[in-house]
Amino acid sequence: MTDRFATLTFTRQVAAPLATLWQAWTAPAARAVWAAPAPTVTVVFLEADTRVGGREVSLCKLEGQPDIRCDCGWLDLVPPQRCVNYEVISCEGVTQSAALVTADFVPAGEGSQLVVTVQLSSLAADMQAGYRQGFGAGLDTLAQVADRTMVLQRRIMAPRQVVWGAWMNPETLPRWWGPDGFSCRTKRIDLRAGGEWVFDMIAPDGTVFPNHHRYGEVRAEDRISYALHWGENGPKHADAWALFEEADGATTVTLGMIFSSAAEFQEAKGFGAIELGMQTLGKLARFVGAA
Repeated sequence: MTDRFATLTFTRQVAAPLATLWQAWTAPAARAVWAAPAPTVTVVFLEADTRVGGREVSLCKLEGQPDIRCDCGWLDLVPPQRCVNYEVISCEGVTQSAALVTADFVPAGEGSQLVVTVQLSSLAADMQAGYRQGFGAGLDTLAQVADRTMVLQRRIMAPRQVVWGAWMNPETLPRWWGPDGFSCRTKRIDLRAGGEWVFDMIAPDGTVFPNHHRYGEVRAEDRISYALHWGENGPKHADAWALFEEADGATTVTLGMIFSSAAEFQEAKGFGAIELGMQTLGKLARFVGAA
């Protein structure tokens, strides 16, 4: 096979800041949104551990076709500049290809540039063409997703166990959640994978904002993912995640949200979602006695 080995390079200009693009690339909840190579393909993540030595296992599902399995291993992560991973593609237990994937993140004006280099070894025909199509489409989607992604981050001077406990406790979460002056009125709360929180956020002037959070992954003291809906069983307006990273006795909380459309993202920015979200993380810090 003359094209068994190949080096493929993909470059994308992304309007989002570097830190936001990094989160869109690495956070498992975000990768699940943009990873599909085509609208007809569904990607299911069986395992996701984004740290050096961690693994990610996913299945690409297309109706009428056997599943394509991707086994990924993270070799290097230097946020928000560079990451390296290997991936092995297989179908029905037969390896199709192996690749080393290097992603470099470079500031570009108010946005970012992403350069992805794939060193590919093909064991089946047409893998080079498949990579060009699949990676190209996925990165196009990533650029769109990053442009409607909001990332908030706060370092809280408390151990991760304490911060996680304040977030994932049905008794305490409603006591601090929301911007300054807001309160929560809970209808149902079940903080586990597959669970939900149905509640009203009540503004200082008494305005009621119905909310419904549906929880996906819950990985103890590490991360959670959830979908945000406008009221109980209402339309989804964002996919969200929270990451908890501890260093030197403090916990960095990263809250990410991918809005369902660019219009919703701009509307949220317009009414001050970034400032209000940072107020929410500030209330969490005060609740655990770290502010």
